[in-house]
Amino acid sequence: MLRFIGTRIAMGALTIWVTTVLVTLLIHAVPGDPVQIMYAQSQGTTPEQIEQVRRSLGLDRSIPVQYLMYVERLLQGDLGNTIRGGQPVLEVILQRLPNTLVLAVAAMFIAIVIGVPIGFLAAYREGTIVDIGLMVLAIAGISMPHFWLGLMLLFFFALELGWLPVSGNDPMNLILPALTLGLSNAAIFARLTRSSMIDVMSQDFVQTAFAKGLPKAMVLRRHVLRAGLLPVVTMMGLQFAFMMGGAIVVENIFSWNGVGRMAVEAIFQRDYPIIQGFILTFSVVVVVVAIAVDALYAVLDPRIRRA
Repeated sequence: MLRFIGTRIAMGALTIWVTTVLVTLLIHAVPGDPVQIMYAQSQGTTPEQIEQVRRSLGLDRSIPVQYLMYVERLLQGDLGNTIRGGQPVLEVILQRLPNTLVLAVAAMFIAIVIGVPIGFLAAYREGTIVDIGLMVLAIAGISMPHFWLGLMLLFFFALELGWLPVSGNDPMNLILPALTLGLSNAAIFARLTRSSMIDVMSQDFVQTAFAKGLPKAMVLRRHVLRAGLLPVVTMMGLQFAFMMGGAIVVENIFSWNGVGRMAVEAIFQRDYPIIQGFILTFSVVVVVVAIAVDALYAVLDPRIRRA
């Protein structure tokens, strides 16, 4: 088990290292002088100030030297300072990251609580009108873009009915953005759970359990459900990454004060240190979640860690 986790940690470290290289090259991927672009709309900026910013960002050095400087700062926990305001980037990200994580976890909870039971019921009633109706509903959920679903929920529950607030960062403000992210992902979990459960129920060990006369509820709970949820656990890690990405859109619709909204603001302001810090933080969160999901998968299926 320790060797299995160690391998996953090494792969995660390699992923983060590749991200640091890409983040360093990000500024140079923009055509033209990045500092000039940052201050294109600023009035009264002198050439001396622009040159000072260029030196502070290390853009007057070669790309390999810039990368080494960037890694050195990272090892010291320094992501640089924002162009607008001069605040430490790490401090700005840590202020907003908990809000995004809370949103992603709440959306994941909604997706699992809704999607897994629907998928299980559809598999249990395979081929019936219930199965067909639930899968049509799931396909409709997958087809809905986050921005459209968010606007519809905002229109009906906040503007028309007045049940929920439009924007903010209170617990009540979490409901609509979490539903926006969670409902579309619930449809994905429903379809995956259904196909996985149908596959497990056709296997020999399940048929043997039924032939022994075991109660159907016991067979479904102890054999079918545990084996059928293994692909769902794997998908959880992938979907969490998609939820973090989808949070960028949802946070701006509902004015949720997370890192996704911060990243969009930084892009409009050409604040490259924040953009770099966001990309690196996003990759670290995704890698940590992926390692945790792999560990859970190995616990549920001992064959994985033995392999």
